[in-house]
Amino acid sequence: MTLRRSRPLVVVAGLVVAGIVMLSWTQTWFTVHLRAGAAVVSTVTADGSKSVPQYTALAIASLALFLAMTIAGRVVRVVLAVIEVLLGVAVVVTGVSALRDPVAAARGAIGEVAGVSDLGGVRRVVSSVDVTSWPAVGIAGGVLAVLLGVVVLFVQRSWPGPSRKYGAATAGAAADARAVAVQRDAITDWDDLSAGTDPTDADQTPVPLDGGPEASAHGERARTAASADGERARTAASADGERARTAAVDAVGLDDGDRPTTPEQNEEHREQH
Repeated sequence: MTLRRSRPLVVVAGLVVAGIVMLSWTQTWFTVHLRAGAAVVSTVTADGSKSVPQYTALAIASLALFLAMTIAGRVVRVVLAVIEVLLGVAVVVTGVSALRDPVAAARGAIGEVAGVSDLGGVRRVVSSVDVTSWPAVGIAGGVLAVLLGVVVLFVQRSWPGPSRKYGAATAGAAADARAVAVQRDAITDWDDLSAGTDPTDADQTPVPLDGGPEASAHGERARTAASADGERARTAASADGERARTAAVDAVGLDDGDRPTTPEQNEEHREQH
């Protein structure tokens, strides 16, 4: 199996390691023997939930971490790998601390039976402690979690990125949004023409709707363009009118001094001819 295809194996291994830690948390860690007359019972069993209550949170966090790693990108995978190493270290430290002082780890279970709460009183009623193999199993799960986190740091570089179907869905949604945004009607086209904008130009910059500086600048540009277009239209109309009057005068053969220059003179000239 190539490193590129190793992600499913690593994820499954991470789930198994988290399961090992959780399993050790549910089993008996210590069997405590009490002194005669200290309590109504002579022995107390302390499972992982009493001795190392942190294991459940650490195991669940590791489980969620490897599930998230199935869809994470490269940077996120590095962060998750570092967190997995830290979770494994926490499992090891917690388990070793419980093994170094089983009485302190089982203090809650002993206190419920013997009726004492302080650590000194608990130690006085304990005669001996038997340790099972489950603490070693839990610590071994922590060591495996550390090693697995280190492995992920090195092999995740060859893993493919997140599935492209999410990116394709996002691109499709964006395309649909753009298609809706460019739907136009006659009123919109008329408003664009009034503002001096070509409504058939698909690449024109959209007008901001928030009324900010960009909207003001766009409105000023539209007013300037409309004013320039109007001035050019008036100039062209004036030139056309002048050429028409000149052609009419030339047609009747008037001299420059006899050419009508006002509407009244034009009317009088037509009556005479």
